[in-house]
Amino acid sequence: MNKLIDVSVNLIFRNRLFVVFLFVAATIFLGYQSSQLKLDAGFTKNIPLNHEYMVNYMKHAKDFGGANSILVSVCDKDSDIFNTEFFDTLKDVHDQLFFINGVERSLVKSLFSSSTRFTEIVEGGFSGGPVIPADFDSKSDQALALVGQNIDKAGIVGRLVSDDFQCAMVSAQLLNIDPDTGAKLNTLVLAEELENELRGKFENENTSIHIIGFAKMIGDVANGAKDVVLFFAIALAITAVMVFFFSKSVMLTVLPLLCSVVAVVWQLGLLTILGFGLDPMSILVPFLVFAIGVSHGVQMINAVGKRVVEGASALTASESAFRTLLIPGGIALLSDTVGFMTLLVIDIGIIRELAITASLGVAVIILTNLILLPVLMSFVSFSDNYKAKFAGKENRSDKFWNAIAQCSTPKFAYIILLVTAVLFALGWFQSQKMKIGDLHAGAPALHENSRYNQDTFLITDKYAISVDYLSILVETTPSACTSYQTMTAIDELQWKMTNVKGVQSSVSLPSVAKLVNAGYNEGNPKWRVLPRNQQTMVQAISQVPTSSGLLNGDCSVMPIILFMEDHKAETINRVVEAVKSFRTEYETDELKFSLASGPVGVMAAKNEAVEAAQNPMMLYVFGAVIILCLLSFRSLRATLSVVVPLYVVSVLAQALMTYLQIGLTVSTLPVIALGVGIGVDYGIYILSTMNIKLKAGMPVRQAYFDALKERGSAVLFTGVTLAVGVSTWVFSSLKFQMDMGILLTFMFLVNMLGAIVVLPALASVFWRSQKDE
Repeated sequence: MNKLIDVSVNLIFRNRLFVVFLFVAATIFLGYQSSQLKLDAGFTKNIPLNHEYMVNYMKHAKDFGGANSILVSVCDKDSDIFNTEFFDTLKDVHDQLFFINGVERSLVKSLFSSSTRFTEIVEGGFSGGPVIPADFDSKSDQALALVGQNIDKAGIVGRLVSDDFQCAMVSAQLLNIDPDTGAKLNTLVLAEELENELRGKFENENTSIHIIGFAKMIGDVANGAKDVVLFFAIALAITAVMVFFFSKSVMLTVLPLLCSVVAVVWQLGLLTILGFGLDPMSILVPFLVFAIGVSHGVQMINAVGKRVVEGASALTASESAFRTLLIPGGIALLSDTVGFMTLLVIDIGIIRELAITASLGVAVIILTNLILLPVLMSFVSFSDNYKAKFAGKENRSDKFWNAIAQCSTPKFAYIILLVTAVLFALGWFQSQKMKIGDLHAGAPALHENSRYNQDTFLITDKYAISVDYLSILVETTPSACTSYQTMTAIDELQWKMTNVKGVQSSVSLPSVAKLVNAGYNEGNPKWRVLPRNQQTMVQAISQVPTSSGLLNGDCSVMPIILFMEDHKAETINRVVEAVKSFRTEYETDELKFSLASGPVGVMAAKNEAVEAAQNPMMLYVFGAVIILCLLSFRSLRATLSVVVPLYVVSVLAQALMTYLQIGLTVSTLPVIALGVGIGVDYGIYILSTMNIKLKAGMPVRQAYFDALKERGSAVLFTGVTLAVGVSTWVFSSLKFQMDMGILLTFMFLVNMLGAIVVLPALASVFWRSQKDE
């Protein structure tokens, strides 16, 4: 290893100008590539495509549409819908949505759809037609009254018309492919069109427009994510000020920040070259890369500064710092990279992209901060004034480090470990209460008072339907809808599910067939049953087209659609468990009740995928850290000293999530892995110095004191600086960014405390034979 370091030093520092030229050329090229990077959001990236539910969902998506739907509620602010202005606006919204690129036009549904029909019983049998007739004149009071009667006959109150008759719905399914280009549908462009072409054009002092659905939600997230640039600038400014106070030099402030920014530019450029975009949900990763870069950069300027104070030249000091930090810094960054790559085991596209984005960023830091930074610092001219300031700072800190070093004495070590054990026990107990999935109504990525969530609450309140619905896919034999036994089984399961807490309403082919059967018998409620006679059953279901989404072409699949009150984790779990429990009573070899389709079915699959990935992810993250520490330190005791505090902090972070009512979701699952990946750096830097001295037989307290003098200032500084930087996220317009800011602030600070306080206490126990004389 020493020979390899010697070769590296000679190769890099004897060709400094050429190395700088290579980095400048690569930065210009990758900077251009990064300018081509686009935000990239997609519905299928957010779902575990290989999950059982999603296999069923994709299998039948062509017949019943996907879960990627849009609901647009047009509301009259002052009165009911029966006025000229409202119906003109509703028609305009319907037509505009119909022509927006990416909308499945055959599935656009509103009062103005020709498929929105009513049926009534007359002397000659049945009579019916479109709810809004072809000759409808919105200026005619008589025509408006007729539409009101037709709405009642059609039974669409609660679905296409709100319960209070103040709003009407326009719904649509979205395509996955852009029909014009054949490429993947650009969800963000679509979201912008929905905002501009619908709300922008038709909302006024009399009419309000409310839009919900995945595409609109992700568009609002992307708009909020633009604030990340502002938070990045704030964090950069805060970091710059704190690095200046630490380094006492403008040049030593600029260089680590510059190298960290270069790392971000390289990361974004490489993403473009690999064909990736930047998803709004992972837009925070570049900031984390910058933060990690600053962390390692401060270690480098600290090491160079110490050598300069001792009398070394800038070149010699930079070479010495490179030799000293290449192995611990490389191991720390490699631990980060491997830790982030473990997220690839999670079968959700957005998390895998986040893993690739983070891994790329940390990997390039190995080049920018462990090679470029010391090379640039070798050109710096250090004044006598700087040396005096740095030396004075070092001398003043000795008393502080001497006090902190008491953590490694047996007297204090056992107290620290006892307190740590108690905190771990309490954290473990609290963390067991952590729930998988969203814990609040509305879109969890956005604040409750956001326009999107307010629209969601309005639609949920005024209609019996929402985008929160789950479809049970009833798979059977062709023409099974003419079988009384099959239809009865479906009807009974639907009735049981409708009475499960959290289900707002439901619809299925049998429930509609019962209404039609009553209609054939003068509307008598006594006939609102499934007919036992097959010919009568055929007569009842013949009135239900496949476009209703209640049956496929050969009647071999008939969904039961459950409209939910919300998509909270406990609601989804309760409904899914009820389906699994009740369906066993009715399933046969030829009749299967399969989960699940619809947006809530997607959420259920994501929740189960997250739950299944949680423990393996932690196992892989800590497994990677343990293996790399063992290879680096070649000591089980040293490895445990680094890993135990990390694990305690990760458990406490999960406990904090339960306390703050943050569920474990696709957005929050990676945070623990990111926190562990960044937190391991502190321990590795401290122990890399301690381990050498402990192997030489030095007492634990003295070894720790020397390590603090060598690395302590940088560790303490980076922990506080990174925490201050991410703490600004609590002011974000995105709730998931605020949650991540709180969790990362906690993990940055507490992991730093773990390395400063708990690590030496463990070392005192593990090397208890090496005591002060």
